[in-house]
Amino acid sequence: MKKLLTVLFALCMILSLAGCAKKEEVAPAPAFDPSEKSEGVMTYAEYAAAALDSEVVIEGFVQAAQSYWNGAKLYVADPDGAYFVYCDGKGEDVNISEDDFAKVVVSTDYSDGWVGKGTGAKVQVKGTKSEWSGEVEISYATVTVLDSDTWLADAEDVTALLGKDELADKMNKLVKFSGMTVEPSTAADGSEVAFLYNWDGSGTPGSDIYFNVSVDGQVYNFTVESYLAYDGSDVYEAAEALNIGDVVDLEGFLYWYNGANPHITSITVK
Repeated sequence: MKKLLTVLFALCMILSLAGCAKKEEVAPAPAFDPSEKSEGVMTYAEYAAAALDSEVVIEGFVQAAQSYWNGAKLYVADPDGAYFVYCDGKGEDVNISEDDFAKVVVSTDYSDGWVGKGTGAKVQVKGTKSEWSGEVEISYATVTVLDSDTWLADAEDVTALLGKDELADKMNKLVKFSGMTVEPSTAADGSEVAFLYNWDGSGTPGSDIYFNVSVDGQVYNFTVESYLAYDGSDVYEAAEALNIGDVVDLEGFLYWYNGANPHITSITVK
């Protein structure tokens, strides 16, 4: 009997130690938080409140990119807002290396550079908060790619904000417009067409595409930016196939040029 009790006691000790070992397991890593900032980095609210021409430091995730050869331009976002990052110049003056640029964009090679959808890579951006024709951007920017999980934003429907001052609060975000009707544009010969190559019709296939759409009786002008949605991409070909009267859902980045000038990346004919 005494021997049996000794065995049971030893067994209890083993089970107890196993339980303690289990409790001492390493805790799981904290969940990824795309809103988290490094020390000294502005929140989006702090960036929005910063004065023009002041130095800013932000972190966010690359949603899209326009070219590299003539100065990389990045659409960057976090869950609280969005930024347009302008890396000025060419060659050594472009303050993001070509290797780092390849990390932040799903590259599509064509004759003039690389354009397209972002990978969601996290970057830190240092530069000057600037404004050009209404577009608030970070210019003279230096971009550092960070070691982080990736994040891509969902498009926010802003159809109801068209024509309202509140639309500017969504500047540079990925947005969508629902139930828009394609309206005629006027070609150089005076004819009515569904779109123009360049804003005045002076372009050729491969140029930016401009087209008019309306909702609730108001007409707006949107753009397929060739450095973002290149000739041969799905959206570029969809724009070339538009007809006056088509009802479309649109998605793109809310760029600003003397008013809302969305850079469209998706066109769906209803």
